[in-house]
Amino acid sequence: MALNARLDHRNPLVFDTHELGRRPGALQRLTRTIDAPVDLGIAGVIGVPEGAPVELELRLESVMEGVLVTGTARASAEGECVRCLEPLELELEADFQEMFSYPDADDRGRVKAEPVDDAEEDEDRLFIEDGLFDLEPVLRDAVVLALPMQPVCQDDCLGLCSECGARLTDDPDHHHDAVDIRWAALQGLAGSPEDGEKDEMSGEAHRSARAAEKQEK
Repeated sequence: MALNARLDHRNPLVFDTHELGRRPGALQRLTRTIDAPVDLGIAGVIGVPEGAPVELELRLESVMEGVLVTGTARASAEGECVRCLEPLELELEADFQEMFSYPDADDRGRVKAEPVDDAEEDEDRLFIEDGLFDLEPVLRDAVVLALPMQPVCQDDCLGLCSECGARLTDDPDHHHDAVDIRWAALQGLAGSPEDGEKDEMSGEAHRSARAAEKQEK
């Protein structure tokens, strides 16, 4: 990654390496709790809510070409089960390691005699700027890799009924009686004679009533 605008030391994800100097072998251990930045996770699937606490444990080691940062991030992630769509929460622990290079050192740690304009070479590298480095891109990558692409509320979640949407884990015996469409047509025909019989019985009763009325007259 090429050098950008100056880093802001007030940003909680920006760290200062001045204490290490540029003495190879120098170590520094840091712990910090930060508020999660926006969109920390897999968009639309699962992630750490914005502003939620993220605990960081870092080990900074000075080497010839820069500072090697090794760390762990811990937080609670939220999302929904891909099978039953119920909300879920899981404890996240993401490990990472990244080299932050000195701007004036090549990939072998040697100080460059003259500036070299090689955008492709620097595209994937992270740099220390004025003794500061930004951990956010590293944290984002680590969190995405640590999160499940298809989160489930439990490993044996049965999902939802395809007909009515009921949660099958709550009712494993849930089912619907299937009706063969070929029999459904016959059931309709079977009902027709019954209707005819009712009409015939009604007609006979009406005729009997009229005959009784004539006899009375």
